[in-house]
Amino acid sequence: MSIQNKNVNDVMLAIDDFPIVRQSTILKETLEKMDSMSMGIACIVGNNQELLGIITDGDIRRKLLAVQKPLSAFFVDDVINQAIKKPVTISGGMSLIDAVHLMEDEKIWDLPVVDNGKLVGLLHFHSIIKVMLKLS
Repeated sequence: MSIQNKNVNDVMLAIDDFPIVRQSTILKETLEKMDSMSMGIACIVGNNQELLGIITDGDIRRKLLAVQKPLSAFFVDDVINQAIKKPVTISGGMSLIDAVHLMEDEKIWDLPVVDNGKLVGLLHFHSIIKVMLKLS
């Protein structure tokens, strides 16, 4: 199978393979989860697994530079208060090639995969590279 025949569903990370937190999780706990899973992103979900937002290492860096309050106060904020609430998302049925083009256009490494309003996975650029290397 070539890369042209693959969809996002074929490559995305499963729900248990990337950081997912609730909207009331504090930022420090979110960072700890991101660190323990070696990921630069966390998805924030509601009670029905609906995607409410994302936060990335870069978002946190930009907020730290922009927010004029003590670091300790920043770390106890609910993560949703620091999140991107309307992130770029894709569906599992999207072609992998189209998803790569979207990532390139948006200059992002990760795309939450949402089907029927619910978070079902995460397309991570490293996963795409692994697939491409296996196919070559």
